[in-house]
Amino acid sequence: MSNNTYNADSIQVLHGLDAVRKRPGMYIGPTNSTGLHHLIWEIVGNAIDEAMCGYGKTITVTIFKDGSCGVLDEGRGIPVGINKEEGRPAVELVFSELHAGGKFSDSAYKNAGGLHGVGAAVTNALSVYLDVTVYNDGEIYHLRYENGGHLVTKLEKLGPTKKRGTLVRFKPDPEIFSTVEFKADVIQDHLQENAFLIGGVKFIFNDERTGESKTFCYEKGLQEYIANMNGEKSPLTPIIHFHEFDEDSRVETEISLQYCNGVYDETIFSYANLIRTRDGGSHETGFRNGLTRAINDFAENNGLLKGKKLEGADIREGITAIISIKIPEDILLFESQTKGKLTTPVVTTVVQNVIYNKLTYYLTENKEIALDLIHKCVASQQARMAARKAKEEARSSKKAKQEVILSDKLTPAQSKQYMLNELFIVEGDSAGGTAKKGRDRIHQAILPLRGKPLNTDSVSLDRLLQNEEFATLINTIGAGFGQTFDISDIHYGKIIIMTDADTDGAHIQTLLLTFFYKYMKQLVTAGHIYIAVPPLYRVFKEEGHKKIQQYAWSDEELEIAKKKVGAGYKINRYKGLGEMDAIQLKETTMDPRTRLLVKVDIEDPFLVEKRINVLMGRDASLRRKWVEDNVDFNTVDTFLKEVK
Repeated sequence: MSNNTYNADSIQVLHGLDAVRKRPGMYIGPTNSTGLHHLIWEIVGNAIDEAMCGYGKTITVTIFKDGSCGVLDEGRGIPVGINKEEGRPAVELVFSELHAGGKFSDSAYKNAGGLHGVGAAVTNALSVYLDVTVYNDGEIYHLRYENGGHLVTKLEKLGPTKKRGTLVRFKPDPEIFSTVEFKADVIQDHLQENAFLIGGVKFIFNDERTGESKTFCYEKGLQEYIANMNGEKSPLTPIIHFHEFDEDSRVETEISLQYCNGVYDETIFSYANLIRTRDGGSHETGFRNGLTRAINDFAENNGLLKGKKLEGADIREGITAIISIKIPEDILLFESQTKGKLTTPVVTTVVQNVIYNKLTYYLTENKEIALDLIHKCVASQQARMAARKAKEEARSSKKAKQEVILSDKLTPAQSKQYMLNELFIVEGDSAGGTAKKGRDRIHQAILPLRGKPLNTDSVSLDRLLQNEEFATLINTIGAGFGQTFDISDIHYGKIIIMTDADTDGAHIQTLLLTFFYKYMKQLVTAGHIYIAVPPLYRVFKEEGHKKIQQYAWSDEELEIAKKKVGAGYKINRYKGLGEMDAIQLKETTMDPRTRLLVKVDIEDPFLVEKRINVLMGRDASLRRKWVEDNVDFNTVDTFLKEVK
């Protein structure tokens, strides 16, 4: 019987920043690399709010050799005077109280994104130390916190200065985070994204660990964002840009868009007060409505439609668009604390009117571009209707089904309960044969790959469809591809890429993910794509008729496995899937009860587009530069020697 009691003394009060340290996930999400970098974003966000209000044109982020990060802005400097209500310096409240800041009214910030006022304090709470230096009213002020937000140096005046702004330097607490190593490329991508969104503001990144320094500044803002996103794609239209301020709602709308040839999906990024709204919301709804209406009305008025009006999907095929709106704090509404979806109602009408009126005028003034765009939209409509008709005929005609050419390598699943089915795309015939023996015949299908797949970012559509393995993959999944892809028709709830744990395996994963991202993006965004993680080691021994074994997926787990198996153990180092027998492959990599899978997700679509353009595009010089800048060949050489 439990002797736990529940009385008045059971109620625990967490004072100051203790609540943040106790439950960091409530404030920054996971305490992995994502949460770690969120500490920087909170401080950078404050600097950006100053720049958006017209105070300062340069924001500098520095990673120091001791693993700390410094963020310097040229803003007004956090106020250092005594807050009458609290009787403490205002700057101290900002870094030690969760709901203290200048963003709860529009007197200091009209369009701030940091609505809840907890950012700076959370960064402080999760740091070994945090130093604040304020350059304000011709004086330098300083205070310091240590051990999770405990004030150790009260606000002090250090002397005169001609500078203006705030410098925050902090070092993350290794007791909180699984890693405290800041990643240069993650920080650079975040700063570059913000530089695109705030045209003319300079973002400087310095890494004292490597001596690297980069500057991001884009005078044309969103237009340069689109140019960067589309990279080597073949443009159908120039970059089209609109910018307008609505006096009644006080909403500022900025939109850049471009259509490209050979692209079968849409790429739309939306922002509200510089916060990326991953789940869209009222501004995206307004954009889609206004775009559809503008294209249809123009096409109809000019006699360019050949039948039905165009659907939204027909019109958005091949578009890249960036929507950035700035909303006063008093009407800024998000669906939840994560700020993934904007719900401010008035924004729908505002954005819809902007895109409709301005795009209609643009098309009228640029007839040649308008004709090219309408012809593309009509072709998309015709392709969609033809695909729908072919699908209906295929469903009703046995002959059509027989004409579908499938690779003889495919071993299908027997069940028609499609969402329970799993398709394993396996590297090599040998591993494919082993997987067939170890699979669950009812729900698991196996498709072995011979050699490396095509790079679908660099080949024509005709060549893609002539490739037997991709044609098989498209038909096996059963939902079409490109503009005709319909996720409701998929035959597999999970599509699992299963390759060797080496560089060739990683390359195959990249090629397949590029295909899915380009031609079946909804599979990725809806969480249907997975990567199997086979073990690296098997530690085993035999004691009489008894076999003892443990699998390990890392060197750390290997040491644990050795201890569990005990003296006299032997080790299998798996260099490929083919080195496992059917039982081993099943119990480590295929059996849902014991396997390890990684779900593929798009956390940063901007970064995904950049990586695909660089690593999978036709420009080898871009790829070479990225490899030279990001790959440590000393580490690679060491890895290869260990493998040999």
